[in-house]
Amino acid sequence: MLPERPTLLFAHVAYRFAERYAARGGSLPVLEARSPEEMEAKLPEADVLLVSGLWRNHFAVPGARLRFIQSISAGVDQYDKAALAAAGIRLASAQGANANAVSEHAIALILALARRIPEARDNQARRHWRGMIGDLTRREDELGGKTLLVVGIGRIGGRLARLAKAFGMKVVGLRRDPAKGAEGADEIHPMSALRQHLPRADYVALTCALTEETRGLMDEAAFAAMKPGAALVNVARGRVCDEAALIAALQSGQVGQAGIDVTAEEPLKPESPLWTMPNVLVTPHTGGETRSYEDNVLDLMEENLARLRRGETALFNQVV
Repeated sequence: MLPERPTLLFAHVAYRFAERYAARGGSLPVLEARSPEEMEAKLPEADVLLVSGLWRNHFAVPGARLRFIQSISAGVDQYDKAALAAAGIRLASAQGANANAVSEHAIALILALARRIPEARDNQARRHWRGMIGDLTRREDELGGKTLLVVGIGRIGGRLARLAKAFGMKVVGLRRDPAKGAEGADEIHPMSALRQHLPRADYVALTCALTEETRGLMDEAAFAAMKPGAALVNVARGRVCDEAALIAALQSGQVGQAGIDVTAEEPLKPESPLWTMPNVLVTPHTGGETRSYEDNVLDLMEENLARLRRGETALFNQVV
Protein backbone atom coordinates (compact mmCIF):
# COMPACT_ATOMS: atom_id res chain seq x y z
CA MET A 1 0.00 0.00 0.00
CA LEU A 2 1.06 3.55 -0.65
CA PRO A 3 1.08 6.14 2.14
CA GLU A 4 -1.49 8.91 2.04
CA ARG A 5 1.07 11.34 0.60
CA PRO A 6 3.65 9.27 -1.26
CA THR A 7 6.96 10.83 -2.26
CA LEU A 8 7.58 10.88 -6.00
CA LEU A 9 11.01 10.50 -7.57
CA PHE A 10 11.29 11.67 -11.17
CA ALA A 11 14.44 10.19 -12.73
CA HIS A 12 15.47 11.15 -16.26
CA VAL A 13 18.51 12.78 -17.84
CA ALA A 14 16.50 15.45 -19.65
CA TYR A 15 12.71 15.31 -19.23
CA ARG A 16 11.14 17.99 -17.02
CA PHE A 17 8.64 15.97 -15.00
CA ALA A 18 8.98 17.92 -11.76
CA GLU A 19 8.39 21.20 -13.57
CA ARG A 20 5.32 19.88 -15.40
CA TYR A 21 3.96 18.21 -12.24
CA ALA A 22 4.15 21.54 -10.39
CA ALA A 23 2.55 23.39 -13.33
CA ARG A 24 -0.38 20.96 -13.21
CA GLY A 25 -0.96 21.76 -9.53
CA GLY A 26 0.60 18.58 -8.19
CA SER A 27 0.87 18.65 -4.39
CA LEU A 28 2.79 15.49 -3.48
CA PRO A 29 6.43 15.67 -2.29
CA VAL A 30 8.82 15.47 -5.24
CA LEU A 31 12.44 14.42 -5.68
CA GLU A 32 14.41 14.62 -8.92
CA ALA A 33 17.43 12.70 -10.26
CA ARG A 34 19.44 13.13 -13.46
CA SER A 35 21.82 10.15 -13.19
CA PRO A 36 21.73 6.55 -11.90
CA GLU A 37 24.00 7.57 -9.02
CA GLU A 38 21.74 10.44 -7.99
CA MET A 39 18.70 8.21 -8.32
CA GLU A 40 20.25 5.50 -6.16
CA ALA A 41 21.05 8.06 -3.47
CA LYS A 42 17.48 9.37 -3.38
CA LEU A 43 15.64 6.06 -3.87
CA PRO A 44 15.42 5.20 -0.13
CA GLU A 45 13.19 8.30 0.30
CA ALA A 46 10.81 7.48 -2.59
CA ASP A 47 7.52 5.59 -2.66
CA VAL A 48 6.87 6.10 -6.37
CA LEU A 49 9.46 6.22 -9.15
CA LEU A 50 9.11 7.53 -12.71
CA VAL A 51 12.05 6.16 -14.67
CA SER A 52 13.18 4.48 -17.87
CA GLY A 53 16.80 4.46 -19.02
CA LEU A 54 18.28 5.23 -15.58
CA TRP A 55 16.82 2.08 -14.03
CA ARG A 56 19.27 -0.61 -12.84
CA ASN A 57 17.90 -3.96 -11.71
CA HIS A 58 19.93 -4.04 -8.49
CA PHE A 59 17.74 -1.13 -7.31
CA ALA A 60 14.91 -3.64 -6.70
CA VAL A 61 15.51 -4.40 -3.01
CA PRO A 62 13.02 -6.38 -0.88
CA GLY A 63 11.88 -4.39 2.14
CA ALA A 64 12.70 -1.00 0.61
CA ARG A 65 10.28 1.92 0.64
CA LEU A 66 9.66 1.91 -3.12
CA ARG A 67 6.24 0.46 -3.99
CA PHE A 68 5.46 1.51 -7.54
CA ILE A 69 7.35 2.28 -10.76
CA GLN A 70 5.60 4.17 -13.53
CA SER A 71 7.83 3.51 -16.51
CA ILE A 72 8.43 6.56 -18.67
CA SER A 73 8.79 4.31 -21.72
CA ALA A 74 6.35 2.02 -23.49
CA GLY A 75 9.03 -0.68 -23.66
CA VAL A 76 9.85 -2.42 -20.38
CA ASP A 77 12.57 -4.87 -21.45
CA GLN A 78 15.05 -3.06 -19.14
CA TYR A 79 13.24 -4.23 -15.98
CA ASP A 80 13.76 -7.60 -14.27
CA LYS A 81 10.10 -8.40 -13.64
CA ALA A 82 10.85 -11.33 -11.32
CA ALA A 83 13.11 -9.15 -9.15
CA LEU A 84 10.43 -6.46 -8.94
CA ALA A 85 7.78 -9.00 -7.96
CA ALA A 86 10.07 -10.47 -5.31
CA ALA A 87 10.65 -6.98 -3.90
CA GLY A 88 6.92 -6.19 -3.89
CA ILE A 89 7.31 -3.37 -6.41
CA ARG A 90 4.52 -2.79 -8.93
CA LEU A 91 5.36 -1.75 -12.50
CA ALA A 92 3.24 -0.13 -15.22
CA SER A 93 4.37 0.84 -18.70
CA ALA A 94 3.78 4.10 -20.56
CA GLN A 95 2.27 2.25 -23.50
CA GLY A 96 0.09 4.60 -25.47
CA ALA A 97 1.66 7.80 -24.12
CA ASN A 98 3.76 8.15 -27.25
CA ALA A 99 1.43 6.47 -29.77
CA ASN A 100 0.70 9.70 -31.61
CA ALA A 101 4.33 10.85 -31.55
CA VAL A 102 5.89 7.58 -32.73
CA SER A 103 3.30 6.92 -35.45
CA GLU A 104 3.82 10.48 -36.74
CA HIS A 105 7.59 9.96 -36.63
CA ALA A 106 7.21 6.76 -38.64
CA ILE A 107 5.14 8.44 -41.35
CA ALA A 108 7.63 11.33 -41.35
CA LEU A 109 10.47 8.87 -42.01
CA ILE A 110 8.46 7.23 -44.80
CA LEU A 111 7.76 10.62 -46.38
CA ALA A 112 11.38 11.69 -45.98
CA LEU A 113 12.58 8.57 -47.79
CA ALA A 114 9.96 8.84 -50.54
CA ARG A 115 10.67 12.53 -51.14
CA ARG A 116 14.46 12.10 -50.69
CA ILE A 117 14.59 14.80 -48.03
CA PRO A 118 17.97 13.70 -46.58
CA GLU A 119 19.54 14.08 -50.04
CA ALA A 120 17.99 17.55 -50.36
CA ARG A 121 19.37 18.56 -46.96
CA ASP A 122 22.83 17.30 -47.94
CA ASN A 123 22.62 19.28 -51.18
CA GLN A 124 21.58 22.37 -49.25
CA ALA A 125 24.63 22.04 -47.00
CA ARG A 126 26.79 21.89 -50.17
CA ARG A 127 24.87 24.78 -51.79
CA HIS A 128 24.14 22.40 -54.67
CA TRP A 129 20.99 22.86 -56.78
CA ARG A 130 20.23 19.42 -58.18
CA GLY A 131 18.94 19.34 -61.73
CA MET A 132 16.12 17.24 -63.10
CA ILE A 133 16.74 13.49 -63.13
CA GLY A 134 16.15 11.11 -66.03
CA ASP A 135 16.86 7.97 -63.97
CA LEU A 136 13.50 6.91 -62.52
CA THR A 137 15.13 4.97 -59.68
CA ARG A 138 16.76 8.16 -58.37
CA ARG A 139 13.67 10.37 -58.42
CA GLU A 140 11.35 11.28 -55.58
CA ASP A 141 8.29 9.05 -55.32
CA GLU A 142 4.62 9.14 -54.33
CA LEU A 143 3.03 7.07 -51.56
CA GLY A 144 -0.34 6.59 -53.23
CA GLY A 145 -0.77 3.00 -54.39
CA LYS A 146 2.28 1.75 -52.48
CA THR A 147 1.98 -1.10 -49.97
CA LEU A 148 3.03 -0.64 -46.34
CA LEU A 149 3.61 -3.69 -44.15
CA VAL A 150 3.18 -2.74 -40.47
CA VAL A 151 4.91 -5.31 -38.25
CA GLY A 152 3.16 -4.98 -34.91
CA ILE A 153 -0.34 -3.56 -35.15
CA GLY A 154 -1.07 -2.03 -31.75
CA ARG A 155 -1.61 1.55 -30.66
CA ILE A 156 1.37 2.87 -32.62
CA GLY A 157 1.04 0.53 -35.58
CA GLY A 158 -2.71 1.06 -35.79
CA ARG A 159 -2.36 4.84 -35.91
CA LEU A 160 0.43 4.52 -38.48
CA ALA A 161 -1.93 2.38 -40.58
CA ARG A 162 -4.58 5.10 -40.48
CA LEU A 163 -2.05 7.81 -41.37
CA ALA A 164 -0.76 5.74 -44.28
CA LYS A 165 -4.31 5.19 -45.55
CA ALA A 166 -4.72 8.98 -45.70
CA PHE A 167 -1.86 9.02 -48.23
CA GLY A 168 -3.57 6.37 -50.35
CA MET A 169 -1.35 3.48 -49.30
CA LYS A 170 -2.48 -0.14 -49.03
CA VAL A 171 -1.72 -1.34 -45.49
CA VAL A 172 -1.03 -4.93 -44.50
CA GLY A 173 -0.79 -5.46 -40.75
CA LEU A 174 0.79 -8.18 -38.64
CA ARG A 175 0.05 -8.79 -34.98
CA ARG A 176 0.43 -11.63 -32.52
CA ASP A 177 -3.34 -12.07 -32.21
CA PRO A 178 -5.15 -11.04 -35.43
CA ALA A 179 -8.48 -11.57 -33.67
CA LYS A 180 -7.88 -8.30 -31.80
CA GLY A 181 -8.59 -6.43 -35.03
CA ALA A 182 -6.98 -4.74 -38.01
CA GLU A 183 -6.75 -1.27 -36.38
CA GLY A 184 -7.20 0.51 -39.70
CA ALA A 185 -5.14 -1.85 -41.88
CA ASP A 186 -6.66 -3.31 -45.05
CA GLU A 187 -5.56 -6.80 -44.01
CA ILE A 188 -4.44 -8.36 -40.73
CA HIS A 189 -2.33 -11.50 -40.38
CA PRO A 190 -0.35 -13.28 -37.63
CA MET A 191 3.27 -12.34 -36.99
CA SER A 192 4.22 -15.83 -38.15
CA ALA A 193 3.22 -14.79 -41.69
CA LEU A 194 6.02 -12.18 -41.92
CA ARG A 195 8.04 -13.95 -44.64
CA GLN A 196 4.89 -14.51 -46.69
CA HIS A 197 4.03 -10.79 -46.81
CA LEU A 198 7.48 -9.16 -46.97
CA PRO A 199 7.71 -9.54 -50.79
CA ARG A 200 4.49 -7.51 -51.18
CA ALA A 201 5.68 -4.39 -49.38
CA ASP A 202 7.24 -1.22 -50.75
CA TYR A 203 7.72 -0.05 -47.16
CA VAL A 204 8.16 -2.23 -44.07
CA ALA A 205 7.56 -0.47 -40.75
CA LEU A 206 8.55 -2.08 -37.46
CA THR A 207 6.31 -0.96 -34.59
CA CYS A 208 6.36 -4.12 -32.43
CA ALA A 209 7.57 -4.54 -28.86
CA LEU A 210 10.94 -6.19 -28.22
CA THR A 211 10.26 -9.69 -26.91
CA GLU A 212 12.02 -13.02 -27.21
CA GLU A 213 9.80 -13.69 -30.24
CA THR A 214 10.67 -10.41 -32.00
CA ARG A 215 14.38 -10.19 -31.12
CA GLY A 216 16.23 -10.52 -34.44
CA LEU A 217 12.93 -10.85 -36.30
CA MET A 218 14.36 -8.99 -39.29
CA ASP A 219 17.35 -11.19 -40.05
CA GLU A 220 19.28 -12.03 -43.21
CA ALA A 221 16.49 -14.29 -44.49
CA ALA A 222 13.83 -11.65 -43.82
CA PHE A 223 15.76 -8.95 -45.68
CA ALA A 224 16.27 -11.38 -48.57
CA ALA A 225 12.49 -11.91 -48.67
CA MET A 226 11.76 -8.19 -49.05
CA LYS A 227 10.91 -6.74 -52.44
CA PRO A 228 14.27 -5.64 -53.93
CA GLY A 229 14.76 -1.93 -53.32
CA ALA A 230 11.98 -1.67 -50.70
CA ALA A 231 12.44 0.57 -47.67
CA LEU A 232 12.63 -0.33 -43.98
CA VAL A 233 11.47 1.97 -41.17
CA ASN A 234 12.23 0.98 -37.57
CA VAL A 235 10.56 2.85 -34.70
CA ALA A 236 10.34 -0.26 -32.50
CA ARG A 237 13.60 -1.37 -30.86
CA GLY A 238 17.00 -1.72 -32.49
CA ARG A 239 17.35 -5.39 -31.61
CA VAL A 240 14.24 -6.32 -33.58
CA CYS A 241 16.71 -6.10 -36.50
CA ASP A 242 19.92 -8.02 -37.03
CA GLU A 243 21.91 -4.83 -37.59
CA ALA A 244 24.78 -6.50 -39.47
CA ALA A 245 22.27 -8.13 -41.83
CA LEU A 246 20.52 -4.79 -42.33
CA ILE A 247 23.79 -3.06 -43.22
CA ALA A 248 24.67 -5.82 -45.67
CA ALA A 249 21.21 -5.62 -47.29
CA LEU A 250 21.53 -1.83 -47.63
CA GLN A 251 25.00 -2.12 -49.12
CA SER A 252 23.83 -4.69 -51.68
CA GLY A 253 20.73 -2.70 -52.61
CA GLN A 254 18.37 -5.49 -51.56
CA VAL A 255 16.99 -2.94 -49.08
CA GLY A 256 16.82 0.34 -50.98
CA GLN A 257 16.43 2.76 -48.07
CA ALA A 258 16.10 2.75 -44.31
CA GLY A 259 14.75 5.22 -41.77
CA ILE A 260 15.80 4.13 -38.29
CA ASP A 261 15.02 5.78 -34.97
CA VAL A 262 16.48 2.93 -32.91
CA THR A 263 19.70 0.92 -33.07
CA ALA A 264 21.03 -2.23 -31.42
CA GLU A 265 23.35 -0.18 -29.23
CA GLU A 266 22.52 3.38 -28.28
CA PRO A 267 24.09 5.79 -28.86
CA LEU A 268 24.99 4.45 -32.29
CA LYS A 269 28.76 3.94 -32.40
CA PRO A 270 30.66 6.53 -34.45
CA GLU A 271 32.22 3.82 -36.60
CA SER A 272 28.84 2.35 -37.68
CA PRO A 273 28.37 2.43 -41.49
CA LEU A 274 24.78 3.55 -40.90
CA TRP A 275 25.97 7.10 -40.19
CA THR A 276 27.37 7.66 -43.67
CA MET A 277 25.12 5.59 -45.93
CA PRO A 278 23.36 7.93 -48.38
CA ASN A 279 20.28 5.70 -48.39
CA VAL A 280 19.84 5.77 -44.60
CA LEU A 281 18.15 8.37 -42.39
CA VAL A 282 19.06 8.06 -38.69
CA THR A 283 17.20 9.82 -35.88
CA PRO A 284 18.49 9.40 -32.28
CA HIS A 285 15.57 7.54 -30.67
CA THR A 286 13.48 10.70 -30.65
CA GLY A 287 10.31 9.19 -32.09
CA GLY A 288 8.47 9.45 -28.78
CA GLU A 289 9.71 12.88 -27.79
CA THR A 290 7.23 15.75 -28.02
CA ARG A 291 6.39 18.80 -25.93
CA SER A 292 3.43 16.86 -24.52
CA TYR A 293 5.27 13.73 -23.40
CA GLU A 294 5.74 14.61 -19.73
CA ASP A 295 2.03 15.38 -19.36
CA ASN A 296 1.05 12.19 -21.15
CA VAL A 297 3.10 10.08 -18.71
CA LEU A 298 1.92 12.06 -15.69
CA ASP A 299 -1.67 11.31 -16.72
CA LEU A 300 -0.84 7.58 -16.56
CA MET A 301 0.94 7.95 -13.21
CA GLU A 302 -1.97 9.80 -11.63
CA GLU A 303 -4.46 7.22 -12.87
CA ASN A 304 -2.36 4.45 -11.33
CA LEU A 305 -1.85 6.33 -8.06
CA ALA A 306 -5.63 6.73 -7.80
CA ARG A 307 -6.08 2.99 -8.33
CA LEU A 308 -3.46 2.12 -5.72
CA ARG A 309 -5.04 4.50 -3.19
CA ARG A 310 -8.39 2.79 -3.74
CA GLY A 311 -6.76 -0.57 -3.07
CA GLU A 312 -7.34 -1.83 -6.60
CA THR A 313 -5.10 -4.64 -7.78
CA ALA A 314 -5.17 -3.89 -11.52
CA LEU A 315 -3.02 -1.05 -12.84
CA PHE A 316 -3.39 0.72 -16.15
CA ASN A 317 -0.76 -0.80 -18.48
CA GLN A 318 0.15 -3.22 -15.71
CA VAL A 319 3.37 -5.21 -16.12
CA VAL A 320 4.03 -6.42 -12.53
